[in-house]
Amino acid sequence: MIVVTGASGAVGRPLVELIAAQGVRVRAITRSPENAALPAGVEVVAGDPAWPDTLADALGGASAAFLHPRAVGDAAFEFAELAAKCGVRRLVALSAINIDDPLDAQPSRFRGDRNREAEQAVVDSGLEWVSLRASSFANNVVQSGWNAQIRAGDVVRGPYAGFAESPLHEGDIAAVAAHAFLTDDLLGQRVELTGPQSLTHADMVRIIGEVIGRPLRYEEVPAPVVRQGMVARGFPEDFVDSLLARYADGVGQPAPVTNDVEKILGRTRTFADWAADNAAAFQN
Repeated sequence: MIVVTGASGAVGRPLVELIAAQGVRVRAITRSPENAALPAGVEVVAGDPAWPDTLADALGGASAAFLHPRAVGDAAFEFAELAAKCGVRRLVALSAINIDDPLDAQPSRFRGDRNREAEQAVVDSGLEWVSLRASSFANNVVQSGWNAQIRAGDVVRGPYAGFAESPLHEGDIAAVAAHAFLTDDLLGQRVELTGPQSLTHADMVRIIGEVIGRPLRYEEVPAPVVRQGMVARGFPEDFVDSLLARYADGVGQPAPVTNDVEKILGRTRTFADWAADNAAAFQN
């Protein structure tokens, strides 16, 4: 039995599907079980991993558990401790490739991710552990609203056209996580996962256009204008400021690229592959 926190999210959902497809029992913890839409046979449990003292029953009988840094939040150490008490033998944490940066330079932290704590919790747990240090998710372009702009026209407006990421297909993160559960290959490792290419914002927009058959382009907008718009759309101000500072500091520098995904899975998926998998998000 493998317990998955964040089970209805961009990584948790495909992870549940991959594990279940191997015939392994899965217990999926989600705050919204009525909207989980997970495969038949998966045990869906209503719960909040940020309050681990309520999850003893969910962890009972499990051999392994997945710590999602936003799902467990500030309770990562308590979750790991409870897992050990419940007889869990292996913990796999989702973390981030920028985990060693100053905390105020980690934008996702201001949206609830506790990447550093999730990794340290599993390392300190006394159990078998793996930490997956992921680069930027390819799906972030949807979170940023590019899909709505592309559905409305051929121009994506945003900050810092020359800032580069190595966007990572969420399905590849899930596949590596499944490998960490189903084999012993990655035990005791902090695995740095990136997409196979360093791509600027302008590159990514161009690639989406090539995939969907439209001549898209990226138009740079001054950072203060972007900040005002993001805050108006409900993004936390601290998050916006950290994100824009990261972009400004990184303009003109290639993003780090590793080949760990390919070494582990025997293949990797490009940003164009991700765009093809998610083309419907950009089309009317």
